[in-house]
Formats: sequence, C-alpha cells, structure tokens
Amino acid sequence: MKHLDGQRRHVLGILEGLDEAALRRPVLPSGWSCLGLVRHLTEDVERFWFRCVVDGEAEAIAALSGTADAWQVDPDIPAVEVLERYRREIDRANAVIAAAPLDAAPAWWPPDQFGDWRLDSVREVILHVISETACHAGHLDAVRELTDGRTWLINSA
Repeated sequence: MKHLDGQRRHVLGILEGLDEAALRRPVLPSGWSCLGLVRHLTEDVERFWFRCVVDGEAEAIAALSGTADAWQVDPDIPAVEVLERYRREIDRANAVIAAAPLDAAPAWWPPDQFGDWRLDSVREVILHVISETACHAGHLDAVRELTDGRTWLINSA
C-alpha cells in the first residue's frame, strides 16, 4: 500500500496551489483538464478496480453506465468537491484492499470489456492501479510544469 499511497499523494500534491481556473483549463492538445483526470482516477480507477472488480459491489457496478465520460467535470461542481471525492474513493478502496487477501481472485470482471486480458488476483489489481496512477501523476507533472513551472520532485520537499 505504501507505493500506491505514494502515487495518490503525488496526484493530489502536484495540484496543490492551483486555482479553480488552472484546474479546469486543458493544457495538452487532447483536451483533458486536471480535474477531469482526477475524476477519471476516482471513477475509472479507484472505484472501478477496487469496489467493482475486487469487491464486486453491486452499487458501484450498476453506476458504471453513468461514467462513460469521466474525463469531463460539470462546471457547476467545485474543484474542491472533485478532489474530495477522490480522497473519499481512496478511503473506500483502502477498506476493500484491507479486507481482501492479496491472492484472492477478483469478485467481478467486466464482461467483454478487455478481450483476453485479465487480472487474476487482488495483488495484480493493486499493481495495475499503482501503474495507472503513476502514469497519470506524470501527466499531471507535465501539465503543472507547463502551467507555472512547478515540478514535483524538485519542489515537493
């Protein structure tokens, strides 16, 4: 959990100090914003992999159809709320991880979503989420540096 928590802290830490406008502004040509990426991490990563796949939580699985465009954030939702939802989802994911043996098979797997690719244990899901979160933390590093020059490793003592 130490490495996963470190990547989660990286995501939140690199965004500290950005105002609402900067958090919403697309910087890269693909058009996503920092808040959109955090919403993606909340819904498509933390909730999907831990509450849906590892735990098989019916409510979370049922909500999947409503997250087709998790990269977008409604302008009426304050940035602080998007960041707080991520923190709450991390807490819920940590509770799922704490209750699941690392060698246990996932409780649920999305039908026909990934072809033949499959994760076979909670351990593999955790490693996948570490990789995905680290990748997106790197995306946020690039956006932050382009926004105001701040970099994570140099300025995060």
